[in-house]
Amino acid sequence: MRLTVALALLICGAAPSALAGERGSRARVSANGLYSVRSVDVGVGKCRLEMLKESGPLWSADVCVGTVDDLYFASNDGEKVWVLYPLVEKGKPPPTRGKKKPKGSSLAWARVMVAAQFDRTGQKLQERRLTELMTTKQLSEVRQLAHHLKWLEGTLGIPGKGPRLTDAGVLEFEPVGVKTQRLTF
Repeated sequence: MRLTVALALLICGAAPSALAGERGSRARVSANGLYSVRSVDVGVGKCRLEMLKESGPLWSADVCVGTVDDLYFASNDGEKVWVLYPLVEKGKPPPTRGKKKPKGSSLAWARVMVAAQFDRTGQKLQERRLTELMTTKQLSEVRQLAHHLKWLEGTLGIPGKGPRLTDAGVLEFEPVGVKTQRLTF
Protein backbone atom coordinates (compact mmCIF):
# COMPACT_ATOMS: atom_id res chain seq x y z
CA MET A 1 0.00 0.00 0.00
CA ARG A 2 2.78 2.48 0.94
CA LEU A 3 4.64 1.64 -2.25
CA THR A 4 1.51 2.33 -4.27
CA VAL A 5 1.02 5.72 -2.61
CA ALA A 6 4.69 6.61 -3.07
CA LEU A 7 4.57 5.63 -6.74
CA ALA A 8 1.37 7.61 -7.24
CA LEU A 9 2.98 10.69 -5.69
CA LEU A 10 6.07 10.20 -7.81
CA ILE A 11 4.01 9.89 -10.98
CA CYS A 12 2.08 13.04 -10.05
CA GLY A 13 5.36 14.93 -9.85
CA ALA A 14 5.97 15.04 -6.12
CA ALA A 15 9.62 15.51 -5.23
CA PRO A 16 11.40 12.87 -3.14
CA SER A 17 11.82 15.45 -0.38
CA ALA A 18 8.03 15.78 -0.21
CA LEU A 19 7.84 12.06 0.48
CA ALA A 20 10.34 12.46 3.32
CA GLY A 21 8.39 15.38 4.83
CA GLU A 22 11.35 17.81 4.73
CA ARG A 23 11.61 20.93 2.62
CA GLY A 24 14.80 22.96 2.44
CA SER A 25 15.75 26.44 1.33
CA ARG A 26 18.29 27.01 -1.38
CA ALA A 27 21.78 26.56 0.10
CA ARG A 28 23.90 29.71 -0.19
CA VAL A 29 27.68 29.66 -0.09
CA SER A 30 29.84 31.98 2.03
CA ALA A 31 32.01 34.54 0.22
CA ASN A 32 35.16 32.43 0.73
CA GLY A 33 33.38 29.32 -0.59
CA LEU A 34 34.05 27.21 2.52
CA TYR A 35 30.56 27.11 4.04
CA SER A 36 26.95 26.96 2.94
CA VAL A 37 23.81 27.63 4.93
CA ARG A 38 20.21 26.55 4.53
CA SER A 39 16.99 26.23 6.46
CA VAL A 40 15.06 22.97 6.55
CA ASP A 41 11.35 22.70 7.34
CA VAL A 42 11.03 19.33 9.07
CA GLY A 43 7.33 19.50 9.92
CA VAL A 44 4.62 21.78 11.22
CA GLY A 45 6.34 24.41 13.38
CA LYS A 46 9.67 22.56 13.34
CA CYS A 47 12.73 23.86 11.53
CA ARG A 48 16.46 23.36 11.43
CA LEU A 49 19.17 25.88 10.50
CA GLU A 50 22.16 24.07 8.99
CA MET A 51 25.72 25.24 8.33
CA LEU A 52 27.58 22.86 6.03
CA LYS A 53 31.19 22.38 4.98
CA GLU A 54 32.24 20.45 1.92
CA SER A 55 33.00 17.47 4.16
CA GLY A 56 29.53 17.52 5.76
CA PRO A 57 27.55 19.31 8.48
CA LEU A 58 29.44 21.86 10.60
CA TRP A 59 26.56 22.63 12.95
CA SER A 60 22.78 22.74 13.08
CA ALA A 61 20.27 24.41 15.37
CA ASP A 62 16.68 23.26 15.84
CA VAL A 63 15.14 26.73 15.50
CA CYS A 64 12.81 28.47 13.07
CA VAL A 65 14.55 31.71 12.09
CA GLY A 66 12.62 32.05 8.84
CA THR A 67 10.93 30.03 6.12
CA VAL A 68 12.51 28.04 3.32
CA ASP A 69 11.55 30.93 1.01
CA ASP A 70 13.69 33.46 2.89
CA LEU A 71 17.30 34.20 1.91
CA TYR A 72 20.17 32.89 4.07
CA PHE A 73 23.80 34.09 3.94
CA ALA A 74 26.76 32.46 5.71
CA SER A 75 29.72 34.29 7.27
CA ASN A 76 33.27 33.43 6.17
CA ASP A 77 33.94 31.65 9.49
CA GLY A 78 30.71 29.63 9.39
CA GLU A 79 29.57 30.96 12.77
CA LYS A 80 26.89 33.51 11.81
CA VAL A 81 23.97 33.80 9.41
CA TRP A 82 22.12 36.79 7.99
CA VAL A 83 18.51 36.14 6.95
CA LEU A 84 16.69 38.48 4.57
CA TYR A 85 12.90 38.27 4.59
CA PRO A 86 11.76 39.43 1.10
CA LEU A 87 8.04 38.90 1.80
CA VAL A 88 7.05 40.11 5.26
CA GLU A 89 3.71 40.49 6.99
CA LYS A 90 2.66 44.11 7.45
CA GLY A 91 3.12 45.57 10.89
CA LYS A 92 0.09 46.57 12.92
CA PRO A 93 -0.34 49.77 14.92
CA PRO A 94 -0.38 49.36 18.70
CA PRO A 95 -3.90 49.21 20.21
CA THR A 96 -5.12 52.64 21.30
CA ARG A 97 -8.44 51.87 23.13
CA GLY A 98 -10.55 54.83 22.12
CA LYS A 99 -7.68 57.31 22.08
CA LYS A 100 -6.74 59.46 19.15
CA LYS A 101 -4.26 57.81 16.78
CA PRO A 102 -0.70 58.68 17.82
CA LYS A 103 1.36 60.60 15.29
CA GLY A 104 3.31 58.27 12.99
CA SER A 105 1.01 55.28 13.49
CA SER A 106 0.22 55.37 9.77
CA LEU A 107 3.73 53.92 9.24
CA ALA A 108 3.11 50.96 11.52
CA TRP A 109 2.88 48.73 8.44
CA ALA A 110 6.55 49.48 7.69
CA ARG A 111 7.99 48.90 11.18
CA VAL A 112 8.66 45.26 10.43
CA MET A 113 11.83 43.22 10.72
CA VAL A 114 13.24 42.54 7.24
CA ALA A 115 16.70 41.20 8.17
CA ALA A 116 18.19 39.42 11.17
CA GLN A 117 21.55 37.94 12.11
CA PHE A 118 21.80 34.69 14.08
CA ASP A 119 24.61 32.69 15.67
CA ARG A 120 25.11 28.91 15.62
CA THR A 121 22.59 28.38 18.43
CA GLY A 122 19.86 30.33 16.65
CA GLN A 123 20.21 33.29 19.02
CA LYS A 124 19.34 36.59 17.32
CA LEU A 125 22.36 38.91 17.40
CA GLN A 126 20.90 41.90 15.56
CA GLU A 127 18.02 42.89 13.33
CA ARG A 128 17.04 45.56 10.81
CA ARG A 129 13.59 47.02 10.32
CA LEU A 130 12.32 48.42 7.04
CA THR A 131 12.09 51.91 8.56
CA GLU A 132 15.83 51.73 9.38
CA LEU A 133 16.71 51.03 5.74
CA MET A 134 14.36 53.50 4.04
CA THR A 135 13.22 57.06 4.62
CA THR A 136 9.52 57.90 4.91
CA LYS A 137 9.52 59.22 1.32
CA GLN A 138 11.14 56.05 -0.01
CA LEU A 139 8.54 53.82 1.64
CA SER A 140 6.12 54.71 -1.17
CA GLU A 141 8.20 52.41 -3.43
CA VAL A 142 7.40 49.34 -1.31
CA ARG A 143 4.92 46.95 -2.96
CA GLN A 144 2.03 46.54 -0.53
CA LEU A 145 -0.17 43.49 -0.87
CA ALA A 146 -3.28 42.84 1.24
CA HIS A 147 -1.33 41.56 4.26
CA HIS A 148 2.31 41.48 3.13
CA LEU A 149 5.10 43.71 1.79
CA LYS A 150 7.56 43.16 -1.05
CA TRP A 151 10.54 45.43 -0.49
CA LEU A 152 13.68 43.78 -1.88
CA GLU A 153 14.93 44.31 -5.45
CA GLY A 154 15.81 41.21 -7.45
CA THR A 155 13.27 39.04 -5.60
CA LEU A 156 9.59 38.16 -6.00
CA GLY A 157 9.33 39.73 -9.45
CA ILE A 158 10.78 43.11 -8.42
CA PRO A 159 13.39 44.15 -11.01
CA GLY A 160 16.94 44.88 -9.89
CA LYS A 161 20.04 43.18 -8.57
CA GLY A 162 19.42 40.40 -6.09
CA PRO A 163 21.08 40.24 -2.67
CA ARG A 164 24.70 39.06 -2.78
CA LEU A 165 27.84 38.53 -0.72
CA THR A 166 30.94 40.50 -1.70
CA ASP A 167 34.43 38.99 -1.73
CA ALA A 168 34.98 40.72 1.62
CA GLY A 169 32.02 38.84 3.12
CA VAL A 170 29.66 41.83 3.24
CA LEU A 171 25.97 41.27 2.42
CA GLU A 172 24.77 43.83 -0.15
CA PHE A 173 21.17 44.39 -1.26
CA GLU A 174 18.88 47.11 -2.55
CA PRO A 175 15.52 47.90 -1.01
CA VAL A 176 13.18 49.26 -3.70
CA GLY A 177 14.12 52.81 -4.65
CA VAL A 178 17.08 52.99 -2.27
CA LYS A 179 20.84 52.90 -2.64
CA THR A 180 22.76 49.74 -1.83
CA GLN A 181 22.59 48.69 1.81
CA ARG A 182 25.39 46.70 3.47
CA LEU A 183 25.29 44.32 6.42
CA THR A 184 28.49 42.98 7.96
CA PHE A 185 28.99 39.82 9.94
